[in-house]
Amino acid sequence: MTIRLVSQYDYPKGVVVITGGWSAERHRSLLSAQAVLGALHEMGVQADTFDLKTDQHELGGRLEGVTTVFLAIAGRGGEDGRLQGYLETRGIDYTGSGVLASAVCMHKLRANTIVRAAGVSTPVATAVNRQVKVDVEATRLVDLLGPDIIIKPVNEGCSVGLRLPRGNDELIAALLDASATDLMAEAYHRGRSISVGVLEDESTGRLDTLPPIEAETAGRVYTQAAKQNSDLCTYHCPALLTDDVEKALREQAVTAHRALGCHSYSRHDFIVTADRALWLEANTLPGLSHKGNLARMAKATGISYEQLISHILRGARTDRRAHA
Repeated sequence: MTIRLVSQYDYPKGVVVITGGWSAERHRSLLSAQAVLGALHEMGVQADTFDLKTDQHELGGRLEGVTTVFLAIAGRGGEDGRLQGYLETRGIDYTGSGVLASAVCMHKLRANTIVRAAGVSTPVATAVNRQVKVDVEATRLVDLLGPDIIIKPVNEGCSVGLRLPRGNDELIAALLDASATDLMAEAYHRGRSISVGVLEDESTGRLDTLPPIEAETAGRVYTQAAKQNSDLCTYHCPALLTDDVEKALREQAVTAHRALGCHSYSRHDFIVTADRALWLEANTLPGLSHKGNLARMAKATGISYEQLISHILRGARTDRRAHA
């Protein structure tokens, strides 16, 4: 993929980078915005940031006359379709996927169902029923998924709230977690944490995949702590994979991107076991710090950070409403 850098002449009115927000991924969003802003300024594009949390009541006025928004934000309120819908009602171009794909991908259980129906292998998953006695629900989950189960919120990213209970007592404690309203349960498969980035050509619609990256951690799962602390995780890009496994990962990432209706770019997380690759989730607005997975993958294939940001920014000009 050949990517031309953007310039001030492409965006004479400048760009507003929306970041921050109130989700558990606020810190990651702010890091992304800092890196994106630096890249845009380096390319001569006028840009400034807007924090959706601290300045939310000023959003309407701040976007007056704005034509393009770069979304460097993650989690609920910024990645789940609500912000995208608001920008569409204002007629403002924005980066990333549209309303439908954003909402679906943020709901992990719905995304799992859609991707599985498209032929991609996923762990068996189910919604947690909190209307029945917790011991009854725990028994149902073990019968359905087996003894190794992951419990997590259906609409959080960055492994927020993810729990891997050991035994029935810990499973019941996870089901009683009052911090999350909607929980899902998923069969746990021990394996390697691999991510694959997808870049979509805005003019032809062709999808290209970036070299898979592996996150090696000491624990059993790629936790929120490991994602936020580089001392707890070692990254390998390109990941050391057999040709067959790498091909399967790339093909499944493309299939998932299309099935979910993602646009411009996305990142897909997998668990690779001894005999298969299982799709876990899609990120419609993955982190964009220089040390983030997407930037690492792009660099491994010869795409500079400025080229990556240029590609994402150009994707804002496609009318996603036509694909809903």
